[in-house]
Amino acid sequence: MNAATPSSPTPYQRWQHFSSAVVRGFHIYANWLVSISWKRFIVLSLALLIGTNILTELPPFTWRISEHVEPAEPYTAPPRPEKPAKAAKPAKPAISLDKPIHYEVTIDERGIRVHPARAATGSSAASAAASASGRIVEMDESGLPSITIDLPKGAKTEELKQAVEEARQAIEEAAQDARQTAREAADEAREAAREAAREAADAAKQANRPRTRTTVYQLGDFLVNLAIFVILGSALIKATYKGRIVAEKKAAQATETAEAESLKRQVIEARMAAMQAQVEPHFLFNTLASIDHLIETDPPRASQMQKNLIALLRASMPTMREANATGVRDLGRELAVIKPYLEILKVRMEERLITDIDVPEGLLSAEFPPMMIQSLVENAIKHGLEPKAEGGTLKVKAEIVHGKLAVTVADTGLGFGRAATSGTGVGLANIRERLMLLYGPKGAVTVSENLPSGTKVTITVPYVSRADHHEGARA
Repeated sequence: MNAATPSSPTPYQRWQHFSSAVVRGFHIYANWLVSISWKRFIVLSLALLIGTNILTELPPFTWRISEHVEPAEPYTAPPRPEKPAKAAKPAKPAISLDKPIHYEVTIDERGIRVHPARAATGSSAASAAASASGRIVEMDESGLPSITIDLPKGAKTEELKQAVEEARQAIEEAAQDARQTAREAADEAREAAREAAREAADAAKQANRPRTRTTVYQLGDFLVNLAIFVILGSALIKATYKGRIVAEKKAAQATETAEAESLKRQVIEARMAAMQAQVEPHFLFNTLASIDHLIETDPPRASQMQKNLIALLRASMPTMREANATGVRDLGRELAVIKPYLEILKVRMEERLITDIDVPEGLLSAEFPPMMIQSLVENAIKHGLEPKAEGGTLKVKAEIVHGKLAVTVADTGLGFGRAATSGTGVGLANIRERLMLLYGPKGAVTVSENLPSGTKVTITVPYVSRADHHEGARA
């Protein structure tokens, strides 16, 4: 037979495995973030950013490709610039004459006249124009201009000739300067043209020279953004996950504390239930035996003792269950148990036991833990008054001290720890534990000597009236 091959996991199962692995990884990472300090977190974040920037410049995220580029066409030197062409001849004037034109300049007392030589007589003029300054421009029949400038009266001919000569010389000098400036400007323009031609030739040579071209490809630009996203997400996880862990720890501690307190309460209630279950079996047996004896010797006392026993059982049995459920009951119901108990003991001890119960009527409704007064009364009788030959007095007192309810059980017996039947202190330890569970530091129990003899035990609890609670509940 062929061995059965295991079936492959379904896509849903694979997804479950993957999601559970992701969740485990997330919790591991979050716990690690919480375990480090913020200073270390900042240092690691800076190191991540620096490493990411370095990594983006390395393969496989960045690589460079170099290639040899040849010119598309071989280099050809540009032709040399040709010599500048000769200056073009000036255009012929619009007036063309067969003979050269001669102008004559005449200066006399009438003014200065510039006119063609053959038009000296000025017998005929085609047109004339005069200006406000006394200058007259005339055109003769051939179209040649002649200029007549009238001089003011009193002007000397020699001075005018000298002024005209100086003006002519100034005009010639200005014309020479203008020609020199034009030549210099032309030379500078030709030199600039040659320099531009040389630069263009060099650029063309460089463009047509073989060269190496490098191309850079980058794929790691996303790494920096990814690193920033991881840092911000980690900071958010570190800030929130720590609060969740602290809350979970506090909840776990609170649960453990509550469970421990509940366990302690259950243990103490079990001890109290055991004490109640005992209800001093020998006390019951002794009481029944005393009743049986008194039936024969003193029937009225036997009847009274039986009534007290019935009152004791009726007061203690139902209220035990109530106390176990609520933890407290009123002080009046506690005294309802104590009174018949003491009456039974008074029948048994006769004149050796004197009782005194001093509880104001207004304090009967105050809340008080059950079985505590009964436990103190039993200890006072058993270890203080019964061992003493002449007996003594037992007093139960309740009062308000500094806003708290104080219940005291005092006896005039042998004193704490002096009797041969002295107890182990378990009863007082149970009372202290119960007070701590119910009231915390607000509850207390103190033991002191009761002068001139005996022991005094005081239980102090916060004063709360059950009547006020009932009225509030009804309201």
